[in-house]
Amino acid sequence: MTHAMLKGSNVPLDATAVRAVLRWTPGADVPDVDASALLLGASGRVRSDEDFVFYNQPRHPSGLVRRLPKRSVPEGLTDTIEADLCALDPSVEQVVISASSDGAAFERVRDLRILLYDAATAGGDPLAVFDVRAETGEETAIICGELYRRGEGWKFRAVGQGYPTGLVGLATAFGISVDETATEPASEPDQAAAPAGDPPAQGAVPAPPFPPAPEPAPDSQATVLHQQPAYGYPQPAGQHSAPPQPAYGYPQPAAAAAYAPDPSFTLPPQGPQFVRN
Repeated sequence: MTHAMLKGSNVPLDATAVRAVLRWTPGADVPDVDASALLLGASGRVRSDEDFVFYNQPRHPSGLVRRLPKRSVPEGLTDTIEADLCALDPSVEQVVISASSDGAAFERVRDLRILLYDAATAGGDPLAVFDVRAETGEETAIICGELYRRGEGWKFRAVGQGYPTGLVGLATAFGISVDETATEPASEPDQAAAPAGDPPAQGAVPAPPFPPAPEPAPDSQATVLHQQPAYGYPQPAGQHSAPPQPAYGYPQPAAAAAYAPDPSFTLPPQGPQFVRN
């Protein structure tokens, strides 16, 4: 039996392992959606940064909470979190299931819902369904639902709480340490161009004090790499520039003239062994 959830309602779970599926309808103006999970202790905060399962850390060190690959289904796109509830450490009181959008607010995300399945069964109807709706339209991260202990078992609550500060704001609210030198997404204006006396906007992550960068010519050998959404997190070191590649003994273009043939060069007199009879 599938429970159609309303915001704030809860339902007991008989399953010992669950699969929380976020599903939405894609489109030209619809941002991508990423599922994530936070494992919370009795204080309502994570025990360490390892308790954050998301696109850059898709598996908890225990292996009991994991993010599965995205899929295209007839109803739309899905991103999934799977959790083995009965095997979780007793210090884990809640598993928060959230969604974050890439590049736009959730007012552009259509038909977002969370479907909760028994992970022990390959098919079948979902245990619970909750249609997640943005309250203000400005949310860039939303807590869709939470799995929490109740006595010896677990329950699921439909939440629907939004954050306009994206995945960074949601993660820090639950105790995740975010690097203060994290850069803003590329679409944001250059903070160096702002007047020196203006304070940063509330909730903004300050940009690192990089030295002025030179203006090299475009690298024709550069390879375009696929990157995950930044969401304010620092990008891998070395992304800004690449060191020059070794020449491996071959002359470089600037030194090519040194290898031009000498017009005054002549072969030495040939010996008898080279004279044609």
